[in-house]
Amino acid sequence: MSFRGKQLGKKGERSAQKFLVSRGYKILESNYSTPKFEIDIIAKDNDTLCFIEVKTRTGIKKGLPREGVTTAKQKKIIMGAQYYLHLKKITDTRLRFDVVEILYKDASHTACDITIIPNAFQGS
Repeated sequence: MSFRGKQLGKKGERSAQKFLVSRGYKILESNYSTPKFEIDIIAKDNDTLCFIEVKTRTGIKKGLPREGVTTAKQKKIIMGAQYYLHLKKITDTRLRFDVVEILYKDASHTACDITIIPNAFQGS
């Protein structure tokens, strides 16, 4: 990914966090990573632990941002979630895998549409 792409992704993740907090989510971790896995945001939505992938784009030439969360990416997020649960010794809790889609509408990347897709995919 290019430097500009990484900057855009980080900006999208910050926007996603603000959006989630405004909707009552409690952010537990951001950019949680291990040598093999990365999860953009781990948050609580009431009594549900959410593992959240943020996808940011500036247009839809390559499809909607949510379409970038491929099956392979989903599998990595699920494995990362399993690792996190094991490491933190979390059992018997509600889990959910969400996607936050950020679509910037202007060249200055100041105005965007944000959509949350709860239960975007299921863990195995």
